[in-house]
Amino acid sequence: MVATARASIRDVASLAGVSVGTVSNVLNHPDRVSPATRGRVLAAVEKLGFVRNESARQLRAGRSHIVGLVVLDAANPFFTDVAEGAEGLITTAGYSLMLANSGEDPAREARHLELFERIRAEGVLVSPADSQGATLARLRVRGVPVVLVDRGTELTHECAVSVDDVAGGRLAAEHLLNLGHHRLAVVGGPSTLRQVTERRAGAREAVAGHGDGDGRWARLDVVPTKALTIAEGRSAGEMLAAMPADERPTGVFALNDLLALGLLQALTRAGLQVPGDVALVGYDDIAFAAAATIPLSSVRQPRQELGRRAAELLLAEITAPESHEHQHVVFPPELVPRSSTLGS
Repeated sequence: MVATARASIRDVASLAGVSVGTVSNVLNHPDRVSPATRGRVLAAVEKLGFVRNESARQLRAGRSHIVGLVVLDAANPFFTDVAEGAEGLITTAGYSLMLANSGEDPAREARHLELFERIRAEGVLVSPADSQGATLARLRVRGVPVVLVDRGTELTHECAVSVDDVAGGRLAAEHLLNLGHHRLAVVGGPSTLRQVTERRAGAREAVAGHGDGDGRWARLDVVPTKALTIAEGRSAGEMLAAMPADERPTGVFALNDLLALGLLQALTRAGLQVPGDVALVGYDDIAFAAAATIPLSSVRQPRQELGRRAAELLLAEITAPESHEHQHVVFPPELVPRSSTLGS
């Protein structure tokens, strides 16, 4: 095969000695073309390495059959699992799923949403860095179905699928309190992310007014981070490890498992025992949580189910927008205790 760069349908027609319309019929309605002519056209397609512009064809038909998915952090296995849950339903329904990563950056998120708007995506799933952004609002106004993933909403004209993060933060802190820890820290940020503020709020609820009957009251410190990453977790862990032992929190709640893994690395490298010196709870319960050297206690979210349910709602709105009823689906979290709080 001798392929040329970006061979066009006219190149195929010229090599096969037929019209452009005949090539189009071979590609789209082969039964309308004689076997001999069809053979010449397909031989030309093979020789030139021609690939038709599927997106242009679909747009001419008024449909892109593309669904966009924008996640906060494509490096986080949590979002990989969410995407996997969504993709199964999306592809079975005859659509293609395009994944974009905002990196927790509202401006980058806006660029991805603008791209989905330009290519006429038929719907968008988004775990927003900025749920009030102008681009997202424009999609809503123009009637492009949008479903928020891993994020609740107060809006009545859109669907959202999330986990009760306030309850999740409360579960994590209560677990540490019930194990006898009174100096607690919650690690994670930025505060612009709703997941961060809600998980912190749940932890504060658990700690408020908590005493052990001997006059000791629980304390909760907030350790902010720039992002929910392993590197930021390591930095926070190094800071905690450097604190005097009588001031250092003995129970730490990391707002996701990547932060918790970074914390675990830094604390153990500093010679601290987990959970002997510092008990540690993460959030999400990604596969790496159970596989860590010291298996992490974590608040489990139904990751794939989040993606599947969001895809169901989006497809329902795409296929029957007039009768679609918007839903706000909230899943309950579940605490999964392991060695990082319970010991071996």
